[in-house]
Amino acid sequence: MSIKKKYSFYKERIKSGRLKQMKEETIWIYQYAKKYRKVTVFYTVLGLCSSLIGIVSAFISKDLVDIITGHKTGEVIRTFMIMIGVSLFNIMLSQLIGYLSNKISMNVEAQIKSDIFEKILKTEWESLSKYHTGDLLSRWSSDASMIANGVLSFLPNLIINIFKFISAFAVVVYNDWTFALFALAGIPVSLLFSKKIMTRMQNNNRRSAQMSARLTGFNQETFANIQTIKAFDLIDFYSRKQRDLSKETIDMRLEFSRMSIFTSIILSIVSLMVSYSSYGWGIYRVWSGHITYGTMTMFLSMAGTLTGSVSQLATSVPSIISITTSARRLMDIIEMPLDDYDHYDEARRFIDTYSEKGLSLIVENLSYSYNNSTEVFHEASFEGHPHEIIGLVGPSGEGKTTMLRLLLSLLRIKDGRAYLEADGQTMDLTPSTRQAFSYVPQGNTIFSGTIEENMRNVKEDASKEEIIEALKLSCAWEFVEKLPDGIDTMVMERGVGLSEGQSQRLAIARALLRRSPILLLDEASSALDVATERKVLKNIMKDSYPRICIITTHRPTVLTMCDRVYCIKDMKCEQMSEEEINEMIKDF
Repeated sequence: MSIKKKYSFYKERIKSGRLKQMKEETIWIYQYAKKYRKVTVFYTVLGLCSSLIGIVSAFISKDLVDIITGHKTGEVIRTFMIMIGVSLFNIMLSQLIGYLSNKISMNVEAQIKSDIFEKILKTEWESLSKYHTGDLLSRWSSDASMIANGVLSFLPNLIINIFKFISAFAVVVYNDWTFALFALAGIPVSLLFSKKIMTRMQNNNRRSAQMSARLTGFNQETFANIQTIKAFDLIDFYSRKQRDLSKETIDMRLEFSRMSIFTSIILSIVSLMVSYSSYGWGIYRVWSGHITYGTMTMFLSMAGTLTGSVSQLATSVPSIISITTSARRLMDIIEMPLDDYDHYDEARRFIDTYSEKGLSLIVENLSYSYNNSTEVFHEASFEGHPHEIIGLVGPSGEGKTTMLRLLLSLLRIKDGRAYLEADGQTMDLTPSTRQAFSYVPQGNTIFSGTIEENMRNVKEDASKEEIIEALKLSCAWEFVEKLPDGIDTMVMERGVGLSEGQSQRLAIARALLRRSPILLLDEASSALDVATERKVLKNIMKDSYPRICIITTHRPTVLTMCDRVYCIKDMKCEQMSEEEINEMIKDF
């Protein structure tokens, strides 16, 4: 490549913004590392001391050889003991450096993971739902570890290796400048191959991250749906698919490994050529009387230090690329829009002030389009007031669950308004107003742990009496009290060991325990028989707490218990008449 082409190439790279992007990623990483800057500085100082000790050791070895060969007078035992002492000190120093390195890495990893975990939870649900959970888990785990393990590859190790190179080179030049030519002979080859490694490593990092996310996502989905896989007798299919993904991962890694082996062989051959050339030149200089045997030994040691430091500096470039690639993957997550909690305290005061009397929920002319293209609602309206049960019915896929997500501000309203109202005061629905809601979604939402721990997830300070009362309201106490350990009974992930109906009743009890002004039940009683479903709703309405209960259902048999029923259909949400409700029940 000509100089002009090289200039154009790097000019385009700069214009493409990659260098600027790497700078942003580096700054982002050191936002976490700066907290440990004192330890990092200490680590750097120890690394510099270790480099100096290496040079001192070389000089001591030189003196020892010269004493033994008679080129220098001195005490062999004393010099030998000094060399042993320096070596032992260097061993202790190396262990301390390793300990500090682990300490910094572990603390940075824990800090990044905690921060990313919180940021993911605070990210707008609609934006976050575009990512596979396996991909999120891979970014949170693998990329955070990559950054933490390599954070010292930036400035600290860069400073240490540069100092090591300069000091070793200065020693060689000071004693015999001709040796510097041999010591530097292998550097161009190292740089050339390091450039190739850097390019290949960039591609490998991207492919590796994508493959890791695919494999993690596949495994996660498989384990989460193992019951379905067994039911459809798909074990062979999924096992074969897992083996194929694993083979693809191995093939990719072996491809990079082969490239690394080839590069290592070339660099090792070059290193041997440099070493033997230096050795031959040293013999000649000793034979001609220009240097002593000890000086030649020191030069050979310094030549290894020079090539080693250059190699480490060169390989730090792909390492930095790997780290910044991981940083970008995490930044892609945390740069997504976050939920707006700016009015959290204001919402808390509003709810606390009016919750004893009850809050009304008003939706006026609400419009929403999925991904800004597919319109789900157009000027939809409904309302609910304390001590009311509001039914939302309609064909599947028309937007019942979407409506609940809009009320919870998991999705952003495009037009119209949804708000809480009490005594003439209003507050628009935002992520901050989720405090006013309890939610029981479709599916099994029971966590692993005891029944009591599941209940306390929504109210940490709940008494056992409060928990039992909530269980009674949801008709769950009738089976919980018969369990050998009662509310201390262990429940497996996703409620394994309980029936779907039992899991639903526990989920409803958990929502009731929170005592929120608005209770959202999204097909939350679909696994209950009609009698139990009606009993649960009656218990909810008998409770003195002034809540609104909004229930989506495909079973119209409970609609006679609702104060109002709204049909969600054709992008509208319109109140049904008594005749329409009776007709729906009749046709069911």
